[in-house]
Amino acid sequence: MPDSPSHLGWLALGLVPGLGSRNAVKLIDAFGEPEAIFRAPLTELEALGLTAAAAQSIHSREPLLRAEKEMKQVEATNCHLVTWTDAAYPPLLREIYDPPAMLYLRGNPEALRPPTIAMVGTRRPTAYGIQMAERLGRDLAAQGLVMVSGLARGIDTMAHRGALASAAGMTIGVLGCGIDVVYPKENRKLFEQMIGGGRGAILSELPMGTPPTPLNFPVRNRIIAGLGLGVVVVEGTEHSGSLITARLGMEFGREVYGVPGNATQPTSFGPHQLIKQGAKLVTGWQDVVEELPTAVRAALGPVETTTAAERASLVNESLQGPQRVLYNLLAPDEPRHIDDLVERSGLSSSETLAVLFDLEMKGYIRQLPGKQFVKALL
Repeated sequence: MPDSPSHLGWLALGLVPGLGSRNAVKLIDAFGEPEAIFRAPLTELEALGLTAAAAQSIHSREPLLRAEKEMKQVEATNCHLVTWTDAAYPPLLREIYDPPAMLYLRGNPEALRPPTIAMVGTRRPTAYGIQMAERLGRDLAAQGLVMVSGLARGIDTMAHRGALASAAGMTIGVLGCGIDVVYPKENRKLFEQMIGGGRGAILSELPMGTPPTPLNFPVRNRIIAGLGLGVVVVEGTEHSGSLITARLGMEFGREVYGVPGNATQPTSFGPHQLIKQGAKLVTGWQDVVEELPTAVRAALGPVETTTAAERASLVNESLQGPQRVLYNLLAPDEPRHIDDLVERSGLSSSETLAVLFDLEMKGYIRQLPGKQFVKALL
């Protein structure tokens, strides 16, 4: 982690009430460093258009005292601080209207270097949406793109998991809470995989301990859209937050992609609406990659040579007895209830449960809510 004293001013700047990221960057441009901002006369601060309350807070130097406590929490969490003036600050993020002046980062800072693609969608996906998000996340990561999403339930989770399923895939999660807050709690294992294995990073612009309030997420979405070369939407209803991210991507000049779905499903409204408005229709990773800048395409890794059908065939050949029977009863996009599997396989309920658990641990199948099972995309 960078030395603490040099970042105390940056932490203090983020703790000034009502300052905002755009004003923070404006102050850095004017004074060069945070320490100079806190030494500036009140009249100079007000002359830059700050509110009286923000200027008074800076002049009081009270945020510097709070920053000392914040720094202890940063150090205890093994957190990196990426500031506006750091070479590691993502260059694409600098281009947006109100970039964060500083990012808290846990995990591998190298995840910020490769080209990135954002993927977002509904928190309540269909089985089809789950499979598409996981497959696209895995395939795009296999080409050398870092997957960016918001670590929310549903599509975000599957995008991250898909990237981690690729041999060398990397992924970035952007939080709408403090970087020391695990939200949602059921994603704790995913958090740990991203932070601990060198395969990803978690980012936040919010102070330590900030709770995940609803107002934080639309603001968080601008970072997701700003980090990536494009935004892929996999399922989203008419009022989905994923549409906010996609529209921000359009405003930032990013490519926007939509994954088509069942026209009768409410979750298909978002991507279908975007496609009508000119977003690129996506059915596979090739549709995403071919819209990227030539230099980025040239730098991406080699294409996988085995098809999904070939990989499934290899798995099938490795299975024997009840495992093969149950695996062949499942499909990627047609969930089957456990009672149906018991009836069709001729196995007892206890044996079916044991075999399904083993297949799930190997990553060959996935369990959905309601004791439904599908083949995992390989």
